[in-house]
Amino acid sequence: MQAWRVYENGEPGAVMRREEVEPPVPGDGQVLLRVRAANVNFPDALLCRGHYQVRPPLPFTPGVEVCAETEDGRRVVTTAALPHGGFAEYVLADSAGLLPAPEALDDAEAAALHIGYQTGWFGLHRRAALQEGETLLVHAAAGGVGSAAVQLGKAAGATVIGVVGGPEKAEVARALGCDVVIDRRSEDVVATVKAVTGGRGVDVVYDPVGGEAYQQSAKCVAFEGRIVIVGFASGTVPAPALNHALVKNYSVLGLHWGLYAAKDPASIGRCHEVLTTHAAKGLIKPLIGERVPFAGAADAVQRVADGTTVGRLVVLPEGSRS
Repeated sequence: MQAWRVYENGEPGAVMRREEVEPPVPGDGQVLLRVRAANVNFPDALLCRGHYQVRPPLPFTPGVEVCAETEDGRRVVTTAALPHGGFAEYVLADSAGLLPAPEALDDAEAAALHIGYQTGWFGLHRRAALQEGETLLVHAAAGGVGSAAVQLGKAAGATVIGVVGGPEKAEVARALGCDVVIDRRSEDVVATVKAVTGGRGVDVVYDPVGGEAYQQSAKCVAFEGRIVIVGFASGTVPAPALNHALVKNYSVLGLHWGLYAAKDPASIGRCHEVLTTHAAKGLIKPLIGERVPFAGAADAVQRVADGTTVGRLVVLPEGSRS
C-alpha cells in the first residue's frame, strides 16, 4: 500500500516520505480499516517534529484522525493507532474507538468531525458549562479548531465573538455565524471586546492559540468568566498570573480531550451522539478549506504547521471523490 512515513523528526515538508509498504497487521483489540479521508491536525505537525506528548517509534505514519471503512463496509470515524496513522491506504485503530460516521456528512467532513468537535464540545460544555445567552470569545475562529467552537457556541445559544488574522479569515468567520468578528491585525482585541459587551467582558474564552491571545483573554474575561486552554498554536505557552485570576474572579480551565478516552470513555460516545444530531439538523458542518490529493499530504501538514490555512485540510486517497 501507499503510505507517508517519517524516519527522522523535523518539519513535515522535509521529513514525510511517500513510499510503498506492507499493510499493518492489527494487534489485540485493533482493526484494519481502509482510509476514505484523513484530516490534517496540528498534532500531526508536532508528531513530525517530535514535540507531541506521544512519540511513536520511528518510522511512523502521521494522520491521527480518519473517516474509514471496515471490512464489512461500515463507514466510521476514529483516531488512528500510531505508529500506523491515516496518511496511508490502510490504518489501524482500536476497535472500541470506532464511531459511526454521520450520514449528514461526506467523508472529508466526517474525517474533520471527531477530534475538533469533541474537543469543542467538552471544552465548552463539560469544562466551561457554557449557557444559553452567554458571550463566547473564540480565538483563531476561522481555523479548524476555532471554527468548530464557533458552530458549537451558536448551537448552544451563545453570542459568539470571533478573533481572526486578516480580512479573508474575517469573511470566513462571519459566514460561520460569528456575531462579532475582530481582525487582530487591524483592531485592538481587548478594546473591541469591551466596547461590544458594554465593558462587561466575555463569559467564556476558547483559546487554541496561547501566547498573546491568552494575555488578551485575561484582560477581557468577565466576572466569573472561564478561559478554556485548548492548545498553543502560537508556539508560546503562557504563564497565567494567578493573582489576576483571584482579583477578577475568573477560572482558567485545561482541556485535554484524549484523557476522556482513558478516564471516561462512555462520555465520548455520548458526545458523538450529540454531534451526529447537530449535524443532521445542520447546526454543525466541518469547514473544509481544501480537499487535498494524497500526493499533497506532506505539503498540507506543513501548511497547517505554518498556520496559513483556513478551516480543515483533508487528505483523500487517490481516486476519491469525497
